[in-house]
Amino acid sequence: MRKQLLSPLVPFLIFFLYISTTVAQTPSPAPSGPANITAVLEKAGQFATFIRLMKSTQEANQINTQLNNSNQGLTVFAPTDNAFTNLKAGTLNSLSDQQKVQLVQFHILPNFLSMSSFQTVSNPLRTQAGNSAAGEFPLNVTTSGNQVNITTGVNTATVANTILTNGQLVVYQVDQVLLPLDLFGTAAALPAPAPSKPDKDVPAKAPAGSKEDASVDTSGATIATVSVSAVLIAAFH
Repeated sequence: MRKQLLSPLVPFLIFFLYISTTVAQTPSPAPSGPANITAVLEKAGQFATFIRLMKSTQEANQINTQLNNSNQGLTVFAPTDNAFTNLKAGTLNSLSDQQKVQLVQFHILPNFLSMSSFQTVSNPLRTQAGNSAAGEFPLNVTTSGNQVNITTGVNTATVANTILTNGQLVVYQVDQVLLPLDLFGTAAALPAPAPSKPDKDVPAKAPAGSKEDASVDTSGATIATVSVSAVLIAAFH
């Protein structure tokens, strides 16, 4: 009788023991911490140049420190390797160390901006490079439907993709390097135009009464004087 009562419970007991063992052996997930900006970009791929620039300027460490030590959000516009390839040859090498820092900071906003926030945000946007409201490193956003364009005063980039968004850090892929007007203003970036080549020189006719005319007249008078003298001498002989 006891055996008959236990028989229906055996499957349930086995299932309970299996679930308990499985749960005990499964490790608990590690607590999610602030994202590491270089790790995010490395995982996404095609951002090697921007990563190298962020590391060389120490901006990667600055971003990670800020994410770990505060609740302040950040927005990063990450240009692809192709975007850097499209720059004029020697553009990065022509910048000083301080200007490279400003270039990277120009791609970072000191607050979290979701994609929908671009529809209502006020221009100009403040970047890590300076106070745009005071005319330093102005950055403006324009939208057309779901498309978001970033305008610098030198060029315009398009937000192509959202690489990461976690409520504290959002990283957007952009198709061009954002060139600050303060560093790449058109007046300073364009070479001065070459002077126009003058037309073929045509000797100007000397004005009447000039020295050149006087020399011609004098030589003519000399020839006439010599001729008269020769006639007189021949007459006496």
